[in-house]
Parts: sequence; C-alpha cells; structure tokens
Amino acid sequence: MLALKYMLVTLGVTLLGGAVAYLIYNLQQLRSYRSRLATVPPETPFSVPEPLLDWARSKMLAVAGVVLLVLAPTIHVVPSGMAGIRVSQISGTKPGALYPGVHFTKPLVESIALYDIRDQVLTTASTREESAKPPADSKTVRAREEKGEVFVVQAKEGLPIGLAITVRYRLDPKKLDYIHANLPHPVEKELVPPVVASVFREITPAFTMRELFATQRENIRRTAAERITAKLAADGVIVKEVMLRDIQLPAEYAKGLEGLLLKEQENEGLTYETQMKEKYVRIAELEAEAQQRRDVKRAESDAHVRVLLAKGEADAMQYTLPLKEKQIQQSRLEAEARKETTLKNAEAMAQAKVIDSKAEMERRNLLADAEAKRIRVIASADTERMQQEAVLLKQNPLLINKIIAERLSDKLQMVMVPSDGKFFFNDVLKGTPQGMMTQADQAEEAEGGRVARQAYRNGNGRQ
Repeated sequence: MLALKYMLVTLGVTLLGGAVAYLIYNLQQLRSYRSRLATVPPETPFSVPEPLLDWARSKMLAVAGVVLLVLAPTIHVVPSGMAGIRVSQISGTKPGALYPGVHFTKPLVESIALYDIRDQVLTTASTREESAKPPADSKTVRAREEKGEVFVVQAKEGLPIGLAITVRYRLDPKKLDYIHANLPHPVEKELVPPVVASVFREITPAFTMRELFATQRENIRRTAAERITAKLAADGVIVKEVMLRDIQLPAEYAKGLEGLLLKEQENEGLTYETQMKEKYVRIAELEAEAQQRRDVKRAESDAHVRVLLAKGEADAMQYTLPLKEKQIQQSRLEAEARKETTLKNAEAMAQAKVIDSKAEMERRNLLADAEAKRIRVIASADTERMQQEAVLLKQNPLLINKIIAERLSDKLQMVMVPSDGKFFFNDVLKGTPQGMMTQADQAEEAEGGRVARQAYRNGNGRQ
C-alpha cells in the first residue's frame, strides 16, 4: 500500500507537471506565431492560422494530478509496534484505535496520530555524580539519554536520599483517544515522570533512613508500584514493573549507618546463636520428654498386651479344657478299642495256631501213613525182588563173584567162560568133595546173594 501511495503521489505530480508543461508549450507556440507575424510587412498576406491555447486539456491534466495528490494522503500504514488515532478537523478525536496495517481516511478532513505502544522504560539516577559520569561508549550514551533527572527524596529525618528508579510501562491502545485528547504530549516526558516522583515523595517521608536502606525497601517498592499503577491506569498507561535499583544515602550518614548495621548484625548473630542454643536445649528437653513418654507408652502397651494375652489364655482354657477332656475320653476309648482288638487278635491267633497245629498233626499223620504205606510197598517190592534175585542167584551162582569183583575194584579183568562148562577149571572145581563144600558154599552163596542184592539196590538207586 505504501507503493500505491507513492505511485499516486508520483502520478499526481507528473500530471500537474504535464499540465503546466502543456500550457507553457501552447504559450510558446502563440509567442512564436506573434513574433513571426510581427516580422511580416502589413501588405504581405500571412496565411498561417493563429494557434489557440488548449486550456481544457491543461485543466484536465491539472485536475487529475490534484485529485491523485489529494487521494494519496488518505492511505495510511500503521507500522508494527505502533497504534493510531483518527483526528478529524471537524469533530476532533474519534474513538477506537488503529492497529498495525493499512487504513484510509477522509481526504483533507482526517489525519492519523501515531503512538508507540511498545514497552517503554523510565530510568532515574540516584546521584548527580552518576548522571555526570562521562560516557564510555554509545550504549552508555543511549542509557544516559533514557535516564531522567536526579531523583532525590527526603526521609523522616529530613535528610536527602537519592533513588535510582526504573519503571517499565506502555500505553493502553484502547485509551489512545483519551490520551490524545486530554493528556499533555509527549506522555513519557510530561506525565509519567511527575507521577512517579510524586508517589515516591509521598511514601518516603513516612520511613526513617535506616528503614529505607535496610528493612522496608521492598515494602516501599511494592507500595509505590501499587500507587503508580493505579494513578497511571486511569490515564491509559499500563505499568508492568517498578524497580528500586539503588538507594544513595549521604556519605557521613552512610558510614555511621554502615557501622551501626554491622554492630546490629553482630548482635543479631549473637542473638541468633543464643536462640539456636536455647532451641537445641529445648529440643533436647522435648526429646527426653518424648522418650520418657514413649517408654511409658511402651510399658503400658506391653502390660496391656500381657493382660490381653492372659485374658486370651484364660478364655482359651475355657474352650481348651472341654476339648482336652474329650481328647482324653477319646484316647481312653481308643485304648479300650485297641485292647479289645488286641484280645480278639490274640484269640484269633490262638485259634489259628490250634487250627494250624491240628492241621500240622493231621498232615504229619497223613505223611506218616503215606510213609508207612510207602515203606510197606517198598518192603514188599524188595521182598519180591530179593526172592527173584535169590532165584536168579540160585540159577547162576557165578553172578555173586562178578558182583563182588565189581564192588571190590573196577580194574579187575573179567574172564568169560563157555556156557557149556567145558573149561579146564571146572574139573578142579568138580573134584572138590561135596561134603566139605556144603557149609562153605551155603555161606558163600548167602554172602553173594546179600552182596548182589545190595549192588542191585545201589544200581537201582543210581538209576
């Protein structure tokens, strides 16, 4: 929009210049024509027509240029951090603030007054020496420019005190119309410094220098901030912070106050130590009392616990005795039952043993009968066998010698003789007297039969 505004201004100026140039050009043509006409003799005819001044075109260009120049100032741009107020030449200040951006006004009737709505700082010096120090750099120069005059107030004793104050504030955009119409300008010089000075000069005489310097400094700052905020808020100034940077006392009083403060600090230190020791003693006493009370409480609680335990045991015994009696009765019944069971088991075992003994006796009788029967059978069998062997030995007496030889040694060689008896030894045997051999033969025969039977039994036994 600024470009459009500047373009309109440029175009308007150009049109005005063109109108003036066109009019000058026409006048120059008319002057040239009249000069040429003056040089021509009167009797000589001059056929060139006289040029006319084109006033209409010049007026048109001039009017267009004036219109553009009038419209260009109606375009206003409020920059960032600023706010504007419409001021009419007819009705005066109009309500409502114009915030950063493009705004239009009535030509030749309205204008816009701009105000800085950013945070501003009012700073004062505590002493003239501080404000009179030579600047060291550009920043110091800028800071000195922002600082006001030396701000001196009086304490309760009437002594002058220098205050270094910083107030951070800004204008309220909603009340810019009131500020523009009713307050002196500029506000940051004509309104804020006097209000701040008057508030501090109203507060400080109620305090002594010692209170101002030491104990009531923050209280003074807080009270001043509240009053300054209330006063300036009514005039459309928003106070954000009030800082009391420094308090400058007179040199002699400062030295005496410093020594007094040191002594008071020492006294306060001693008082603090005394209070701390008293507190430690009191703490020890309280701890001893607390320990004693804890011991008493612990003893009472232990006694109460023992009483409860005894009572519990007594109550438990009331229920335990019947239970014990029932258990004893149950044990007695169980013992009687075990006794009866043992007796019954003993009787059963005795009866079982009697039955076992009877069965064993019957078994032995049966075994004895069976053994006797077996022996009788074996005896009868042996008798029959012996009879058969006797018959066999009678029929073959030589078998007795063979059996004897086999019994005596297994290394004897046997001699087989013919069965018909044709052997030379038979004649020797046959030549023996029968009367002499009768008893010997019978004894030998009996011995041979016995040996043969024994050998036969052994052979059957091995089989």
